[in-house]
Amino acid sequence: MMEMSEKIDLDQFDKEEFLGPSLKSCPGCSATIVARFALKALGKDTIVIIPASCLATLLATNTQTGIKIPYLHALFECGSSTATGVKHAMMRKGKENVNVVTIAGDSGSMDIGFQALSGAAIRNEDIIHICYDNESAMNTGGQLNSCTPFGARTPDWPLGKRLMKKDAPSIMAAHNIPYVATASISHLEDFYMKLKKAKKIKGFRYIHVLSPCPISWGYDGRYTVEIARKAVESGLWMLYEIENGSFNLTYKPERRIPVEEYLRMQRRFDTLTDDDARKVQEIVNELWRRYEE
Repeated sequence: MMEMSEKIDLDQFDKEEFLGPSLKSCPGCSATIVARFALKALGKDTIVIIPASCLATLLATNTQTGIKIPYLHALFECGSSTATGVKHAMMRKGKENVNVVTIAGDSGSMDIGFQALSGAAIRNEDIIHICYDNESAMNTGGQLNSCTPFGARTPDWPLGKRLMKKDAPSIMAAHNIPYVATASISHLEDFYMKLKKAKKIKGFRYIHVLSPCPISWGYDGRYTVEIARKAVESGLWMLYEIENGSFNLTYKPERRIPVEEYLRMQRRFDTLTDDDARKVQEIVNELWRRYEE
């Protein structure tokens, strides 16, 4: 039996809301949590670009929209290039303090959209890119992508993926950009403060957020925050930031729970063998040994 998620103290966050009630999300969708608290941190002087993704569909369908600030729906492959154009337009107008942020899924960041993302990072464009990572191509049915973790079952890989997940934050850090961070919807204060920090930094900033999906992952939607928390407490999802090349671990579990406790909560890992689970645990242990050194 899963534990119920801890209550989150909302008094520590800005009160103004930039998402309205016209959202079409599934019960337990964490993409809307990412967008809600990202926009709270960035404030009203923000323009948001969202390429094709679940979130783009949720925020604007036909004549309805659930977002209260300027919003552009970009094509799948060009979220960061669209954001670059918007930022340069604002600069030409003398509005350099406007925050231009892309909120994209893992496919729109690390697969279909990677060329635009990498190009903007190399040029050190003055924009923020938030990747909400649900570890599958959920906008088109939950197919496997490069951010799908080892052992996860998808419609096009029903026996479980046999390849490792792409290390997106490390790839972005290799672009030598000013700020890279990881976050999770289970640790909203950490996510919120990282965005507050990113807001003050000039240049390209990248934040990679764990965003569980009850449909793709296979669990009851009421446990979304709990699933994300287990990922962090097991050490499988690490919370850190890299500012101007300097690494800082922003959260360390007091006692890491077994990774298998997180994996067995989700039907997508039904085909994972005991040996596979041990392999994942060994990888996590080695990563923590390196980071703690």
